[in-house]
Amino acid sequence: MGTRKPRTSRPEAPHGQPGRILAHYGQISLLQDDDGEIYRCSTRKNLPRTVCGDRVRWQASNPREGVITGIEERDTILLRPDHHNQVRPVAANMDQIVVVIASRPSFEYVMLDSYLVAAELIGARPVIVVNKSDLLDTESRDKLEQRLSVYTRIGYPLWFISTLTTDGLKNLHQQLRDHTSILVGQSGVGKSSLIQALLPDLDIRIGSLSQVTGLGRHTTTVAMLYHLPDGGDLIDSPGVRDFSPADIAVEELHHGFREFRPYIGQCRFHNCRHTGEPGCAIQDAARADTISQQRLDNYRKLVTSMGARNPRRK
Repeated sequence: MGTRKPRTSRPEAPHGQPGRILAHYGQISLLQDDDGEIYRCSTRKNLPRTVCGDRVRWQASNPREGVITGIEERDTILLRPDHHNQVRPVAANMDQIVVVIASRPSFEYVMLDSYLVAAELIGARPVIVVNKSDLLDTESRDKLEQRLSVYTRIGYPLWFISTLTTDGLKNLHQQLRDHTSILVGQSGVGKSSLIQALLPDLDIRIGSLSQVTGLGRHTTTVAMLYHLPDGGDLIDSPGVRDFSPADIAVEELHHGFREFRPYIGQCRFHNCRHTGEPGCAIQDAARADTISQQRLDNYRKLVTSMGARNPRRK
């Protein structure tokens, strides 16, 4: 889920007023105009599908309804493969990707690195949140902090959060302020309770949105954009069972590991993939403990999985 080309050209839309896509439901998009009014809109047939976070141009057709006439250029676009291995957009125009993990259920470090790679490759700031911190005793928290220290050492913000005790919520509010952020993570990490803690009036908002869409209150199956009370926007995305970067070549993957970058181009072979080739500068750095062997192992797992998924791009 990610791309090395963060800006995507879209057809110009000389007509219509500006709007922002809050959510996309099949053929219908939920749009908010500059006055804060929400409309149910269709999209002209010659345009690609809209995605949560898109900036668009649109024209009103009926009360609370309209037609999207153009999609403005995207600053960033987050992608992931669907069940049929087709690339699917999740959300657009975010500048932070907040990866939510939890002590329970246990999480996969490969999935965490996959999200961080996606953020790096689209030019968004990665943030790590450990939710349900109240379930950790002192010893367990110390061990988890030690394992995650590989990420703080290379500059990733890391917050331990509890929606039950409100531990860390103030820090997260500050991290999200004045940014457009998306919450991502596997199912069961407590993103819904985290959203509820960040947006105390969430039920009211969902109720008003469902009146416009006519689709009921089931919003957890699509990405949804909310405005934060302290400033900034927050996109809630559906939980996933697994995740891997999409629409990138294996040869580009190492650029998503920020600590690898000083060693890229220093290997014996110019096309080194850092998977066991002789004279690999990144492997040498891992042996010298300059970079994490765990991160290198996860990189290699991603290379293998991406190659299996896209055999033509090996």
